[in-house]
Amino acid sequence: MKRLIGNSQISVSAMGLGCWAIGGAFFYDGKPDGYGEVDDKVSIRAIRSAVDCGVNFFDTADCYGTGHSESVLGEALQGIRDKVVIGTKFGHTYDEATKHVTGSDGSKDYMRWALDQSLRRLRTDYIDLYTLHIGADDAQLAEIIEQLESFKKSGLIRAYCWSTGDAEQVKQFVRVSKGDAVMHTVNLFDHSPEILRECEANNFASIDIFPLAMGMLSGKYKADSIISADEVRGSGHSWVAYFKDGKPVPEYLDKLAAVREILTSGGRTLAQGSLAWIWAKSPVTIPIPGFKTVEQAVENAKAMEFGPLTAGQRREIDAILSVS
Repeated sequence: MKRLIGNSQISVSAMGLGCWAIGGAFFYDGKPDGYGEVDDKVSIRAIRSAVDCGVNFFDTADCYGTGHSESVLGEALQGIRDKVVIGTKFGHTYDEATKHVTGSDGSKDYMRWALDQSLRRLRTDYIDLYTLHIGADDAQLAEIIEQLESFKKSGLIRAYCWSTGDAEQVKQFVRVSKGDAVMHTVNLFDHSPEILRECEANNFASIDIFPLAMGMLSGKYKADSIISADEVRGSGHSWVAYFKDGKPVPEYLDKLAAVREILTSGGRTLAQGSLAWIWAKSPVTIPIPGFKTVEQAVENAKAMEFGPLTAGQRREIDAILSVS
């Protein structure tokens, strides 16, 4: 399965892998923002295994592990750079020594510094998809786009994107830029039809974060599951929707139970069925589930062998969950 990143004509596997979790422990707003400790050797094996299964798109950010995710991804892709598409993000400032995200900066000088750091850690001389990771007003956005276009002309990036769940920001981005993608939440429980419509109407790719609802849609979590306070799902971030007070939110467990049979039809796992729903939802969607193990990366990648759910299955799920 292949999809295009907007008007750039960059061809990618219909599913990429998100590399937040492999960055290891770091902090945002003083709270743990990673997915706990990781084994870099396992992460590298997982990335290589995903490539063997047909995945060619990997998305990270400079702030994930305050640079560590990029470094691990760069090591894993040595020798096969020409066979893969790499996305990374900029905009958050961070302290590598203390592992803390410290603020945000969208200035041109900072963008140039951030890009240089990402290129070094990723061991490459260009980024395929460079993504703005913070909010911006109209004036700031204009300056950021100007710099991104300069990077593009210089061959330092091939395409660019904005990570935002704000439909009005998306409309502005589409109007004033020559970008190619929007990165936003899309999963069975949570997505923005307005953003998807905007992407479809303007041939922008929808790069889908949280496609498995931070692991909720894997089926791993039960009502009595306890999430460690040392990782993002249990550390008390107000924006984490699917887990509260160290536990899965019961409403989401109930919703998953209601559509489990449809998702697992045809031999799919719950995770594979959840990804298949995203592909069935729109032709521009490209989910990027995270991973910490070889098994997770391979299971996600093998979802492509099944392809999208049928239109009928998608409509049935949407009706059960009252999805628009």
